[in-house]
Amino acid sequence: MSARDAFVSLFAGPFKGFARRVLGPSLYQQVRVTFLGEHSGLGLDWRWGNSLRRTHPVRRDFGWQAGQPIDRYYTEQHFLPGYRADIRGRVLEIADDRYTRQFGDGQVMVSDVLHLTPKAPGATIIGSLTSADHIPADSFDCIIVTFTLQFIFDVRAAIRTLARILKPGGVVLLVFPGISQISRYDMDHWGDFWRFTSLSTRRLFEEAFHPEDVTVKTYGNVLAATASLHGLITTELRREELDHWDRDYELVIGVRAVKR
Repeated sequence: MSARDAFVSLFAGPFKGFARRVLGPSLYQQVRVTFLGEHSGLGLDWRWGNSLRRTHPVRRDFGWQAGQPIDRYYTEQHFLPGYRADIRGRVLEIADDRYTRQFGDGQVMVSDVLHLTPKAPGATIIGSLTSADHIPADSFDCIIVTFTLQFIFDVRAAIRTLARILKPGGVVLLVFPGISQISRYDMDHWGDFWRFTSLSTRRLFEEAFHPEDVTVKTYGNVLAATASLHGLITTELRREELDHWDRDYELVIGVRAVKR
């Protein structure tokens, strides 16, 4: 032990003992993990009560009111930035055009928004991916579909539509949950039907696209999945914790499929 470490230990030892008695061993360990970065426990933000022994989540809104939800971190920091070059020409996005604008980088000539609800703000096409005969085939260079497929019961029909309305050489970029709470608003209004795995995703898209033209990526780990289920936000975990990849915890799944 260095002289510095010995000095710190001499003066910190009594305080550590006092803190352990006051806080209790479990909370004491969580404080050490939170503030000292130790890896022998889960460092918890003070706002979530320093405990996972609870039957209710920290937040039920996926973290939207507090900041960036964890699933959106993987979408906005990893998946879509990796495919910026695909977001070009005539682009269709579902519900709004936020990612077309964020990642289009001046390559987008025409931006369309497909929405189920007539008179929805910003919508240029009204309809459903499962019944979109009014959209001509071979129309779009890129289609962006984020966190939508889980709300569509006939998911195969939706994927066939995506393949049909893409131009040859066009790309569809999709993101959806592997692990997630139910979206109560969507469940009560039109349904929240599916959670996917990388294998089910690949099988579904290879029915409509050539297998070699389908790329599937997964993101997440047990900590990120747990935090996401509690509605924590990106800033409540460290970057290295978010970026650690464990293939057995597919929190978010991304797909890139190209039409021949």
